[in-house]
This record gives sequence, structure tokens and C-alpha cells, in this order.
Amino acid sequence: MVALAVALALPLGAGSVHAAPSPVAAPAASTTHVYLLRGVLNIFSLGLDDIAAKLDAQGIPNTVANFVSWSSLADEAAAAYRAGRIKTIILVGHSSGATALPDMINKLGQLGVPVKLAIGLDSVFKTKLVGGNAERYINFYIASGAGEPVRRDDGFHGKLENVDVQSVPGVGHITIEKNRIMQQKVLGAIDSVVFGGKGRPAPPPNRMAGPQRAASANGYR
Repeated sequence: MVALAVALALPLGAGSVHAAPSPVAAPAASTTHVYLLRGVLNIFSLGLDDIAAKLDAQGIPNTVANFVSWSSLADEAAAAYRAGRIKTIILVGHSSGATALPDMINKLGQLGVPVKLAIGLDSVFKTKLVGGNAERYINFYIASGAGEPVRRDDGFHGKLENVDVQSVPGVGHITIEKNRIMQQKVLGAIDSVVFGGKGRPAPPPNRMAGPQRAASANGYR
């Protein structure tokens, strides 16, 4: 009850913006922005914060917010896109946050802004893509649970993939975004867009003495 009271006291639209100044990030990372939409009450989608931290480590700017903020986030993304500050928009949502993704894609489409990649994690409430342009939309869902496949109509332009992940160990509706395997699937899809065939940026070299550096070089990947 205490946790619920604290959650209810939080603004539903509250979120955090991350823009890690990584000196080793690929140039494409600095003009990418990933919007991560939490589900109800901001307390059941905290795995998205873990994903955001991993994006930070790669120098990929991102914003984490509750799903009710999707419309204002679309306005912000469109303004930044027109100004040239953002060239690649990626959306990730969990539960109700995933259900809100089609609305955000549709609004961005109305504003003339394309979405490069959208990833839904166990979307609910018969989610349907009705418009806009997402080059690739991946819906990870648990067929035996609350999630379900996403549908589309002729107004949506892009590739839709419904992927049943019920066989992933430990996955459930309120754990799917916290599951390490699923987090890797999400990050892998994002990395393929941002870094392409070049892979993730290498970490900065350790500042160590010459002999130590040479000794560790063979094991570095």
C-alpha cells in the first residue's frame, strides 16, 4: 500500500532525459533518440530504466517517461527532427506503454516525421497500427499471458513483426522488460539501427602502463 501511495503521488508524465556524452559513440548515435514509455503507475516498467542506462553507456540519447506523455513526446521529437537535432527516432514501450506506440507513430506521421524502429513489450488491449510510418515494428508478446499480437490496417506503412517469447525463461508480463534475454533483444535491435554492421562502439582504452597494456591486448574484445 505504501508503494502504491508513493506511485500515485508521482506525476504520471514524469520521466527522465538521458544524453550520455560518450566520446567513443558512433556519430550516428548523437543524432538518434530513443523514447521509452513505461506502463501504468511508473512502477511496473522499471526495466526500461535499465535499458536506458545501457543506452547511456553507448552514447545513445534517450528519454524515459510514462505512457500518458506520448503526445507531448511526439511534439518534442517532431520539433527536434525538423531542427536537425534528431535524425533517427526509436520507440520502445512496455505494457500500456507498448499499447501507446501506435498512437505516437500515427501522430508523428501526421507531423511528417518517420520512426525508424518501434519495439513493443507485451502490448495489451488489442493494439492496432492505424497510420504513420515505422520502418520496422517489433512486437514481443507472451501468447499465454496478457499480451497479444499487434494488428495493422492499410494506413500503416512499415514492416510489422509479432514475436511470441513465452518460451524465454523467466519471462512474464511484469518481468519482460527486466528479463536480461529480452533486454538484449531490444538493445540488439536498437544497435543494428544505430551502428549498423559496425557493431557497438569499443570502450575507451584503459590508461595503464605500457607492459600491462601489451599483456592485456590479446584478450581485449
